[in-house]
Amino acid sequence: MARPSPVKSGIALLVGVFALVAPLAAIADHQDGDAYVQPTLLQAARERPAGVFPVIVQASDGTATAQVADEVSKRLDDSTSADMLTGRFESVTGVSAQLTGEQIIDLAKDGDIEAITRDVPMVAAQSVRVGDQVGELTTWIKATGLDQARRTTRAPLPTIAVVDSGIDAARTDFGNRVVGQISLTRLQPNANGDGRGHGTFVAGLAAGRNGGAPGARIVSLDVMDDQGKAMTSDVIAAADWLLQNKDRYGIRVANFSLHSSRPSSFRTDPLDRAVERLWFAGVVVVTSAGNYAKEGAASGVPFAPANDPFVLTVGAADLGERVGAEDDSNAPWSAHGRTPDGFHKPDIGAPGRRLVGPVPAAASLLLERPDRAVPPASIRLSGTSFAAPLVSAAAAFVLAAHPEWTPDEVKGAVMISAERAGNAVAGSLGVGSLDAWGAERVSKAPNPNRALNRFLITDPAGSAYPVFDAASWDSAAKADASWDSASWADIAWTDASWESASWADAAWSDASWADASRADASWADASWADAAWVD
Repeated sequence: MARPSPVKSGIALLVGVFALVAPLAAIADHQDGDAYVQPTLLQAARERPAGVFPVIVQASDGTATAQVADEVSKRLDDSTSADMLTGRFESVTGVSAQLTGEQIIDLAKDGDIEAITRDVPMVAAQSVRVGDQVGELTTWIKATGLDQARRTTRAPLPTIAVVDSGIDAARTDFGNRVVGQISLTRLQPNANGDGRGHGTFVAGLAAGRNGGAPGARIVSLDVMDDQGKAMTSDVIAAADWLLQNKDRYGIRVANFSLHSSRPSSFRTDPLDRAVERLWFAGVVVVTSAGNYAKEGAASGVPFAPANDPFVLTVGAADLGERVGAEDDSNAPWSAHGRTPDGFHKPDIGAPGRRLVGPVPAAASLLLERPDRAVPPASIRLSGTSFAAPLVSAAAAFVLAAHPEWTPDEVKGAVMISAERAGNAVAGSLGVGSLDAWGAERVSKAPNPNRALNRFLITDPAGSAYPVFDAASWDSAAKADASWDSASWADIAWTDASWESASWADAAWSDASWADASRADASWADASWADAAWVD
């Protein structure tokens, strides 16, 4: 069934007027020229100077990764193997290491170092909540307009990269379209292919035989072990690999259905910087919002990479009984609200409840949840992890129609073509529900990142891609709360039938900076027990 025109009615969001408050309180830890160190890490380093902490060390402007590696190496104790340099990065100018508390405090005084943050665990954004049994009378393939895009698109699709737990490439769902399988996780055990099953499921939704874009080639970047655990440094290593190999494989879309386990500011988070580098290099980064909201209320979106304002963040919709989105609602666990830096997320919603997709027979995900099995070789799951690949498929169709478009334009096309989700909490699904066919038919895409782009500068480290000047943005945002109005003044937005001005008011708010002061302190290590990995 054909969906309506790509210009849809949308979401009106009202934001109160608040006094300007200080930005992320943790930035106050820059003292006497010292590097930024996450407050909880700094406290732990002081309390346990001999303790060893996995960290990511980022360079200051103009400093190369090799110089950072040298500074870290100088401080290593050759008499023990507890402290070590564990990785070097390209997408972020910096390294990963295991350092003692004393070494961290000393390194923070080095002028070549900008930030030291924990190498934290990542969380796969899948939901396994009991009672997740809402039925759907329409299928997601029709509800998203992907069925029409599949029928009408004749242009070649770009390759989609899936940064996840690997892919079972032997399945008939993928034919011979899995053209690359790269294992980057340092955690064990990690079986060949996909010992977890999460990545196969995500890839199946994005580009499997019954998925959104079955003509697309796929590259698998395995960053999770067989229990679904990943580390930030391994995900950054995946971004590095993508930068180096995107042209070889024709990769224009990268799906990240995972998020960090600690809140952060996009100004200092190394994973945010890594996905931004991909974005500026021409790769559309699609990421899941997360599954930690309660009863549909705003939760905030404090975790990288979903908290990054440049990338395309996806929330999970509950489909109603109609093919259109008039009776769509937000899944009650789908995260939404402000990031620590004041940006509203997600940008868009897509179906994320009770989706069926492929899974390896021996995958730990299936063995843990036999009640979710769908014979002969599939599983039924819910989560923003599985809404994201539907948007990745839509982005591939947009790029097939407009291969010259930038990620900003693809994001604009996906957002402006969204349908109003009639039963969703305001803003919980961004501007509305995905319409892939409408996005593909957009002829002039607005740029939702237009205001942010004026803070892009030439990389002082000499890379071919620009970097975001966080200090300049910080100053501009403090001085003028309407700094982002340019993004929503584009003629393509004002032509839309929905009130883009209302979304402009909500897209960024200085008021939410007040929440940032709790970004590290309120998420104790105990909050991320082993149970968090399955939720």
